[in-house]
Amino acid sequence: MHRHFKILYFALVAKCARAALDIIPGATWTATNTVQHIQAHGAGLIEEDGTYYMIGEEKTDGTLFQAVNCYSSTNLIEWTFVNQLLTVTEEEGADLGPNRIVERPKIIKNDNTGQYVMWMHIDSTDYADARVGVATGDSVCGDYVYRESFRPLGFQSRDIGLFKDGDGSAYLLSEDRAYGTRIIRLTDDYLDVANVTFGWEYFAESPALIKRGETYFIFGSHLTGWSPNDNIYSTATSLSGPWTNWTEFAPVGSNTFSSQVNYVLPLGADKAIYMGDRWVSSNLGASTYIWLPLQIDGTTATASLAWYDSWSVDLASGTWSAEEGETVYEGEDGALSGGARLIDCSRCSGSTATGYIGGAGDGENDGAVTLEVDYATQSTDSTRVTLNIHYLNGDTDPRYAAVSVNDGEAQTIAFLSTNQLSGSGSSAVHVDLVQGVNTVQISGVEGGGWGPDVDQVVVPL
Repeated sequence: MHRHFKILYFALVAKCARAALDIIPGATWTATNTVQHIQAHGAGLIEEDGTYYMIGEEKTDGTLFQAVNCYSSTNLIEWTFVNQLLTVTEEEGADLGPNRIVERPKIIKNDNTGQYVMWMHIDSTDYADARVGVATGDSVCGDYVYRESFRPLGFQSRDIGLFKDGDGSAYLLSEDRAYGTRIIRLTDDYLDVANVTFGWEYFAESPALIKRGETYFIFGSHLTGWSPNDNIYSTATSLSGPWTNWTEFAPVGSNTFSSQVNYVLPLGADKAIYMGDRWVSSNLGASTYIWLPLQIDGTTATASLAWYDSWSVDLASGTWSAEEGETVYEGEDGALSGGARLIDCSRCSGSTATGYIGGAGDGENDGAVTLEVDYATQSTDSTRVTLNIHYLNGDTDPRYAAVSVNDGEAQTIAFLSTNQLSGSGSSAVHVDLVQGVNTVQISGVEGGGWGPDVDQVVVPL
């Protein structure tokens, strides 16, 4: 089987030790304790004592408000669902009631009051309300109390962001369809707005702001609905300006790698991570996340974004690196068992895939494919590694498969619909590999149902 694999090489772009686990932009990301794709769209992040919390929108059932979810991680890669911070109430017409819009929740902590304050976009289904909502909690991922909604200083507000400066002052980033985009200072308790710090008569939707060195960077997108566009940024040495002209930071024409910015996370002293949503307008729950290293040049106050199929981040050192290489195993080259068989797949590598994974769930006739995977490491212990399974799923809902390594305990992994893609999709799986040959089995899950059609399994070198 080993003669069938192909080796691909990518440039190493940062000189640091490569972590074993990788971020795979655009993949299905399965939460460790829900076996579901992470539902934290339009998200913001907050870090506390080495743990990162991702707070975003539940989109499983579409556009209307369902919940604000919180996930936790210590490495930005393996995420655990923690809590629903806000959920739908039964009160018709209420901000959090049925048939309402709640988008882009962001949380900051007020160091003076000890409260965690959440701001969000509150709206009606026709987007006529154009308000901000405020909620508070005693812990970052605990239950929140919804307080009120209003138009900040009387202005319309749709997509929003939050920014907390080094001196503790906090700011609402607000897009007003009748005007443009504003930076609005919050009151000292973060519960209300005080005054406008700066305004652009220019629409920068989904605004996100960071400070690197002495320079502020604000990012946003054009107004194209759910469709992606070439996102833009501006810089200044003071929040009150003057700000530079808006310009693109990803390759022009890439539509920011088919994504819309939702947050920019500072990394180390002078780096950052771009975090965006790749929206699937016809199936919002299947929207994925595009996270990429954001190159910041402090001397020229410029930012740029490049694509990487997978990359790793070292949070301790504040650095990142791209893959040095990967080994690709074709799904059709594995050993088939149960009802699994080869199928024609025009969107797959080699136009063939392994299909009929899973089945009735009887444990005997369910289809499975087993691949022998070589892994080279200097460690004598097992290494936790991110596998990238390329697959097809022609259903609207996710499919699921059990992935086990070396006959160990299987983990259930989600595989989102690929109906919106021109090629195969990908799903990230975090496993333990040992030096030498490992067996990786992809099989059905307890209770039955069809798993994905397996195109390839990609292993980092």
